[in-house]
Amino acid sequence: MRKVLLTFWEIGEIFLIAFVGVAVIKYFFVQPFIVNGASMEPNFYDGDYLLVDEISYRFGQPARGDVVVFRSPQDPSTYYIKRIIGLPHEKVEVKDNKIKIYNQEHPEGFYIQEPYLSNLRNSWSGEAIFSLKDKQYFVMGDNRANSLDSRYWGPLNKEAIVGLVRLRLWPITNVKLFERVSYNF
Repeated sequence: MRKVLLTFWEIGEIFLIAFVGVAVIKYFFVQPFIVNGASMEPNFYDGDYLLVDEISYRFGQPARGDVVVFRSPQDPSTYYIKRIIGLPHEKVEVKDNKIKIYNQEHPEGFYIQEPYLSNLRNSWSGEAIFSLKDKQYFVMGDNRANSLDSRYWGPLNKEAIVGLVRLRLWPITNVKLFERVSYNF
């Protein structure tokens, strides 16, 4: 009888350790995220199951092209997924479906080339100009015609960023590890 009780206690310990381990990983290192909507098509679709790295930005800064999950500037209980386009202390100009960035290295500005965009989803007739301050980022959805992003609600503060999208786990036929985008200036 004593051996059976000991076994139940051991099983309970295993479940407790597993639960604590999963909780620590989920709350401090990696968090799951399910894409809701079409704002990041054709790169991310509604229902995609992603893993978000919550640790990288504790030791480094977000980079242009990173796909991030963040709390909505209008409703912190809502999460968005977008791509970082503008970095702190830059001026971002969106006009005629082109993005021009002005910074210290390029005071005359440069246009970013975005090979990950689909021509069908890259049309937007508006204009936007923003000057970013310290710890502010300009984010946009890859589906420019169907994305609520910095063009509408302004710069994103770094504190709102939850993490960097690293891995798509679902659908299983589209599993992918995401790496940083390289831009040619």
